[in-house]
Amino acid sequence: MKKTIIALASLALVCACSKQKKDESTEKVVERPEIQVQNGQFTPDVMWALGKMGEYTVSPDGSKLAYTLTYYDMQENKGNAELYVMPTAGGEATRLTVTAQSEFSPVWRDDNTLLFCRGNEMRSIDIDSKAETLVATFENGIEGFKLSPDGKQVVYITDLPVKRAADVEPLFAGLDKTTGRINEDLMYRHWDNWVDEYPQIFLADLDETLDIENSIAIIDSTFECPMRPWGGVEQFNFSPDGKQIVYTCRKKTGKDYAMSTNSDIYLFTIADKSTVNISKGIMGYDQNPVFSHDGTKIAWESMERDGYESDKLRLMVYDVANGTRIDYTDGFDYGVSGITWTDDDKELLAVVMYRGMNEIFAFNVANSSKRQITHGYHDINGFQLCGDKIYANQVSISYPATVYTYNLSDDMKEGTKLTTFNDDILAQVRMGKVEEHWIKSSDGQEMLTWLIYPYDYDSTKVYPALLFCEGGPQTMVSQFWSTRWNFQVMSGAGYFVIAPNRHGVPGFGQAWCEEISGDYGGLCMKDYMLATDYFADNMRQIDRERIGACGASFGGYSIYWLAGHNYGVKGYNEGRRFKAFLAHNGMFNFEQQSLETEELWFTNWDLGGPYWANTPQTKKSYSNSPHLFVDKWNTPLCVVHSEFDFRIVASQGMAAYNAAKIRGLDARYLYFPDETNWVLRPQNSLLWHRNFIDWFDRNLK
Repeated sequence: MKKTIIALASLALVCACSKQKKDESTEKVVERPEIQVQNGQFTPDVMWALGKMGEYTVSPDGSKLAYTLTYYDMQENKGNAELYVMPTAGGEATRLTVTAQSEFSPVWRDDNTLLFCRGNEMRSIDIDSKAETLVATFENGIEGFKLSPDGKQVVYITDLPVKRAADVEPLFAGLDKTTGRINEDLMYRHWDNWVDEYPQIFLADLDETLDIENSIAIIDSTFECPMRPWGGVEQFNFSPDGKQIVYTCRKKTGKDYAMSTNSDIYLFTIADKSTVNISKGIMGYDQNPVFSHDGTKIAWESMERDGYESDKLRLMVYDVANGTRIDYTDGFDYGVSGITWTDDDKELLAVVMYRGMNEIFAFNVANSSKRQITHGYHDINGFQLCGDKIYANQVSISYPATVYTYNLSDDMKEGTKLTTFNDDILAQVRMGKVEEHWIKSSDGQEMLTWLIYPYDYDSTKVYPALLFCEGGPQTMVSQFWSTRWNFQVMSGAGYFVIAPNRHGVPGFGQAWCEEISGDYGGLCMKDYMLATDYFADNMRQIDRERIGACGASFGGYSIYWLAGHNYGVKGYNEGRRFKAFLAHNGMFNFEQQSLETEELWFTNWDLGGPYWANTPQTKKSYSNSPHLFVDKWNTPLCVVHSEFDFRIVASQGMAAYNAAKIRGLDARYLYFPDETNWVLRPQNSLLWHRNFIDWFDRNLK
């Protein structure tokens, strides 16, 4: 249920900042917190003391790196991002802003001037003097922007309100305080927001200020651009001559939008305002287009099949002159994202989900050959190319977002660390060792499973363990860093962590990824049980009688399903493989899910359609709904759910918790009325982690 998401927390922060309308000048500026790590233990408090890097950009001459960095104040329950700049050759960073609001969307205007956003304003700042100038104020807020190659125009994202239908508007006459909503179509809410507004892109001239009054609407209707919920400035780009704009749009609304993933790539000519669909006939997601430097070609990420949000992301290249398209990933069994042309247009660089890591690959335009530039135990969540230098946003299971540098000519290199803002804290931490294990899956194939050791590991002792069940369902268990599912926090609490890349995840070939659709209770569940048994049998330091399991979204479903199949297991006391469960925002009742979720293409593809379809696939899918196995539940269960998760609504968690209590089980329900699928507010996150550790400590220690 989760597509590949780059810098998700930063995206959420940017979206929140873009809608700020109030004056926050009197609010407290969040500074870097002071913290002392005790006994080398990585705790939730230590995790939240780390700076969170957001967006970053390299100056045109390649000499400076500007980035946003957020620190959080737990007492104030907030954070704010500030702008920093440092030499790309390395050295100390200089803080450019000190405000209670957050700065976002930094863009270099020249080698010494940055454009950026704060609240509903666009501003410029001189790097040397730190003097700021107001460039524009946006009535409906701003989410981000791009500067034309000549620096004289800007395409920016702002939100427009959704207008009520003409026959409904009279019903609200004189009711300015009503909170009621009247909907007559689908997709009235999406992911974590009610659809009261939609994003649009506008073109405006830039001099000392931005001429908003005479801006041009690039989209000619109420279709959204960029696409919700994940799209941003990567979904549109100028041509090198500044005469055209290429953009992503799914030109559908209501029920059609809820049923389809068919977006397209459109080429807009500024002079005559004409628009051409250059991806016509491709039925899945097409997104994130980028021009070659000579303007003759456009590359983008393309999915083939409509309704399948986890189809392979192909590298599609369009020839502007003759209208032909070439798939440069034909015969390559892995998807791409974050496409970038080299300066000479001879290669295309992209992030590839590859066997448990996100790595940068180069694709040769002339002969379609491929080479791997980066290699290591890390995830590259995006990168920028400046000449022959690559600046990568890199994380691992053991460190948060950091900029690493690579050379374009590198061959399977680990990179050089550039930013150091978290080094002093991380130097005090004893991170749990991370091991790569390839074990036989349920059908005899090799399955990558990460094993994370307890931070205080002593080979003479035995420890409890946690099985981590990934969400998605088509999401690779990679070297990710998260402020919710953080393996080092679990390690710091004294647990082994078992994290399998079970059937249904990308990065191991498309066939492996597609095994899960229509078979939620099949190979993927066998993989979880097999991986648990493998380490219980072969790792004597794991106490087989103190193993728990946890997960969110599809991982939450996995917990509910495993709870119904946790009996009669040979080799475990009382026949129970797992002695405690925790499910976050999981699917409990598939019949509910098929009607409650907003992106209906998901259940149509992965479950086969609504429950009344009565096809062989739907019969198989719905027969594996966890609510059908509640009579077998026999293990303590903690349920966590958030109100603003509209993909899997809160009633699913309530029903699961109620079922556990009716069964007489030890059960706990943690509910967040103001959170989404992710738990982003600092105090809510700290409560989440305290509850997580307390629940498993109570049942496994």
